[in-house]
Order: sequence, then C-alpha cells, then structure tokens
Amino acid sequence: MSTLKVNVGIDAAKDCCDCNLSKLTAELDVKVIAAKRFLNTEHGMEELVKWLIKNCPADCRKVHAVIEASGVYHERFALGLQQAGYIVSVVLPNKAKKYMESLGLKSKNDSIDAKGLAQMGCEQKLEEWTALSPFYHKLRTYTRLHEDIQETKTQSTNQLHALNHSAVQMKDAIKVLERLIKVFDAELSKIKKLIDDHIASNAEVKERMDKICDIKGVGTLSAATVVAECNGFGIIKNIPQLISFAGYDVVEDQSGKRKGKTKISKKGNAHIRRILHMPALNMNTYEVGAMPALFERTFDKHGIKMKSYVTLQRKVLILIYTLYKKNEAFDKNYHTRDKSARVEKVEASSRLSLEEAGKAA
Repeated sequence: MSTLKVNVGIDAAKDCCDCNLSKLTAELDVKVIAAKRFLNTEHGMEELVKWLIKNCPADCRKVHAVIEASGVYHERFALGLQQAGYIVSVVLPNKAKKYMESLGLKSKNDSIDAKGLAQMGCEQKLEEWTALSPFYHKLRTYTRLHEDIQETKTQSTNQLHALNHSAVQMKDAIKVLERLIKVFDAELSKIKKLIDDHIASNAEVKERMDKICDIKGVGTLSAATVVAECNGFGIIKNIPQLISFAGYDVVEDQSGKRKGKTKISKKGNAHIRRILHMPALNMNTYEVGAMPALFERTFDKHGIKMKSYVTLQRKVLILIYTLYKKNEAFDKNYHTRDKSARVEKVEASSRLSLEEAGKAA
C-alpha cells in the first residue's frame, strides 16, 4: 500500500508534547504509524527527530508537521523541526477545534488532539509556518509588553477614579493606586526607550520607520507594533492577505432571503487592531490626506462612527504596509494629485474622441 503523505501532529504543552505520526495511503485512508510523548526540552526535540527518522515509511519523501499554537510552548518544536528540514504548519486553536468537531470526536485529551492534528495535516494542504526573525521577535516582545502594562495601568486608573468618587473615601487605598500608576508610567517610558533604541540599531528599519512616523498622527509605537506583528511584512505577500491577517476582512451572513449583518471577521491579529485605533482617530482629526473624505463618505452610508473609524484603521494599515515595503515617504497630496491626473486623462481622451469625430465628418 503506497504512501501519499506522512504527517506528525503535535499537541504542545509547557512540560511535554504529544506526537502522532500518521500517513495518507493511496486509498485516501489515514493510518496511525506511531504515537509518543516527548518532553518540551531541547533533548526532547532531539529525541523527536530520531523517532521520526526511525518510524518514517521507506517510501516517504517528506514528513510534514502540524502543531497547534499554544502561547510560546509550541515554538521550540516548531523551530527545531523546521531547522531539521521538516515542513511545519502552525494552526490556531479555534481552527483545530472546528476540525476535531467535524470528525465527530466527543472526547478531548492530548493524545486525541495530536491524532486529530496528524489527520488534519494528511487531508489538507496547510500553509507553511515562517518563524519570526530575531530582530522582529525582540521588537514584538517589547511592544506586547508595553501593551500589557498599559492595560494594567488603565485598570488601576479606573479603580482610582471609582475610589475618588466613592461615597466612602479610602485615602490609604487611593495612595496605593497612585503609587502603582507612577510605577507603570516609569516602566512604560523605559519600554518606549527600549523600542526606540532597538529600531535605531538597524539602519534600514530606522529609515523606513522614520518615513512612516512622518505621517501626522502615527507614532513610533503604533508603527513598531504593526511591523513587528507582521515580521517586517516578510510573511505578507499582498494587501488582501494583510487585511485577513489583521482581521479586517469583511464577512457576510446571508442565506436565502435572510440578510444578516456584514462586519469584519476579527479573526486575525488583535494587537494590530488595538494599536491602530488612535492613528485612525488622529489622522481624521488632523485631516491627513484622504482620511476625512473617506470617513465622511462611509459615515453617510450607515451613520455609525465606529464603523467608519474601522475603515480608517484598515486604510492606515495598508498605508503603513505600502510605505514600509517600498521605503517611500508619505505624500499627503497624493490623493489630490492622483485625482487631477485621472481628470486630465479623461479630458485628453474626450478631446481626442472629438477630434476623430470631426475628421470623420
């Protein structure tokens, strides 16, 4: 019985990883070859590679690996297998869960999940995983740390506001929160400096980032977050993929005569969507480029400000992507000049048509 494809499914956890090696036969049946648990350590990674070599069928050309994303716990095996020459795909937990449900599996444990991931890899052509470069991985760590501390500070600020307006005043609790907020502010300033210094350490990245930050309303933190989450846009091939990656792709809910709401999927990078709120707001306030016109045009359609701001966020994301990839400076008059060029082209075409009609007459 010939083998069409061999896949190892890996369910990663903090301490260990359950692995299931399966194959897809010529009859399109998925057969389990072997299953084993390995420690989530460097030694466990080495043992996994030896195990794969030992159990892989002789007629197999390449072994694929499917790993469910699990915080940072999946990264050691994903990176190790990729460096060992295996094709690695990392799938989101919700995607893996939906696939397991489609198989009719009622129970759930690590070994069952690993088996389901192995079958998923055998039956589907999954996108190959690309590891973050060390530079962007470090930048992403800084921006996410800034985000976490900022959210904690916001919670403390809300608590302080509530205590200050409470009927029962608790000065000792208020002082604790005030001290905490000062600590958060100091740490946020330190992280901001780490981000600036890290960007400055790479001349090419610094040049591209400076051009993006010349846009009024877009700061270093916003641009750094978008660029870091997209691995310097190395994993992005086109604008539709970028929109989908960030969760700004539009989904419909329609069946027969029923028409549900049309909205963005939000099945993408939430860090990007969070950080782009203020740049979109600022660019509309400062009337940068075509942003005000876009806001008014969309607001006239549905009358919902937040939906219009989401449209602006999507536009800002595309703008950052374009400027960074092309290493170009922002031209705030681009939209007016482009419109003038189109008008001139139409007018020239009309004049040419009139001249040709006159000659024919």
